[in-house]
Amino acid sequence: MENLEALLHGFAIALSAQHLVLMVVGVLLGILVGVLPGLGAPNGVSLLLPLTFGMQPVSAIILLSSMYWGALFGGSVTSILFNIPGEPSSVATTFDGYPMAREGRPTTALATAFGSAAFGALVGVILITFLASWVAQVALAFGPAEYFAVYFLAFASFVGMGGAAPMKTVVALAIGFAIAAIGIDTVSGSVRLTMGVDELVKGVSFVVAVMGLFGIGELLIAVEEEIHARAVSSKIDWLEVFRAVARLPKHATALLRSAAIGCWMGITPGGPTAASFMSYGIAKRFSRRGQRFGSGEVEGIIAPETADHAAGTSALLPMLSLGIPGSATAAVMMGGLMIWGLNPGPMLFVDQKDFVWGLIASMYVGNIVAVALVLLTVPVFAALMRIPFVIIAPLIVIICAVGAYSVSNSYLDIVLMLGFGVVGYLFKKLSYPLAPLVLAIVIGDKAEDAFRQSMLMSKGSLEIFFDNRLVTSLVIVGIALLLLPLLLQVLRLLRGGAEARHEKVRVI
Repeated sequence: MENLEALLHGFAIALSAQHLVLMVVGVLLGILVGVLPGLGAPNGVSLLLPLTFGMQPVSAIILLSSMYWGALFGGSVTSILFNIPGEPSSVATTFDGYPMAREGRPTTALATAFGSAAFGALVGVILITFLASWVAQVALAFGPAEYFAVYFLAFASFVGMGGAAPMKTVVALAIGFAIAAIGIDTVSGSVRLTMGVDELVKGVSFVVAVMGLFGIGELLIAVEEEIHARAVSSKIDWLEVFRAVARLPKHATALLRSAAIGCWMGITPGGPTAASFMSYGIAKRFSRRGQRFGSGEVEGIIAPETADHAAGTSALLPMLSLGIPGSATAAVMMGGLMIWGLNPGPMLFVDQKDFVWGLIASMYVGNIVAVALVLLTVPVFAALMRIPFVIIAPLIVIICAVGAYSVSNSYLDIVLMLGFGVVGYLFKKLSYPLAPLVLAIVIGDKAEDAFRQSMLMSKGSLEIFFDNRLVTSLVIVGIALLLLPLLLQVLRLLRGGAEARHEKVRVI
């Protein structure tokens, strides 16, 4: 009840005319940042941060958080329309969003994505409102071993529940780990796998890899399949936006499951990207239409978008309550808090109640503003699909090249992007899954750091991964997922042998 009273006071702060205007401006800037590959929410918030130094802390954090919501929504737009993820966490949305748009249903795909994202964000804000003290206790229990267990669980979920052949998934993960290892070893400080190229010391940018794997790779596939011979037609249908949102309650199970995964990964912090991939893999395994995933299935959009936004929102909780940022954007925001003279942590809720609850209330209002703006712009974005492929294809190449070069102003990144485009093309032709490869590139180095730190703490003993109930549970679930394909294969062989013996007896 005390939290509810504080929240009502926060709404009085957030619903002022000045703050509502800041929310609209922030969301529109965020959508622009999310749509442009190579920028992303962390970079967008970083660019906007210096402009907020003269503002009141509450106004500044409302503007920054609104840009964050807009960027999360905007990242879905290019993922669905052009198969170019605007945000790292939007990669999983491309798997079904782009095929649905290519079938002539971009309005349905975008509206479904935005409606699911709104639900995930709402669950994340409710979690922040009611479970702050419990989440603080859970997050405090996390050390290197627990972090590694979370990453291990994310990788294992793809092997056990990804739907692709387990060995192909393992190969994709291995390639991703190798790419993630390029650059400076953060534990020992040595340089590795750079092959004498100085520009590779900083590692391979995730943005460069993703734009190559998806943007250029899909373009090569499209040219080969001669999709350019026809333009995808798409009429501006405002009613379909509301029909698509109204159909979401039919997928309540997927929505709730994905929101739970997202909140867990946001708090722990596995992050929005790992949450969206894990949610997609689990949804594919448990859906009755799992075999249709990858060809434009609605639940294939609902699962990653809900988890992405639930994780992105709930990642702010450990930043506020413990001073531990759960995502890159949260880390930038925490830097802003310190510049404004505020110290994130448990005492922030005591010393700066107006600030904390004004921010939490603005999350409710800001997400409503974001949903309203993006849903109103869905038909406008969908109309882009009416542009002929012969015009869109060169634009995709230009966007990818500019996005890759802008990462670190290096021509090598453009070459790497083209190389990843060939890899993406070969993966699709050989039916290798791209999702595990991307996930390993994103969090492979974090998983390695957590594992090596755990080994240093335990002096090389694996017992640290069974040291308490939390880490033991995570590791056991991960091992079970790794063994699941083998177990299912054994069961199929036993069932096949039993049926063969039964058939033989019947013949005799």
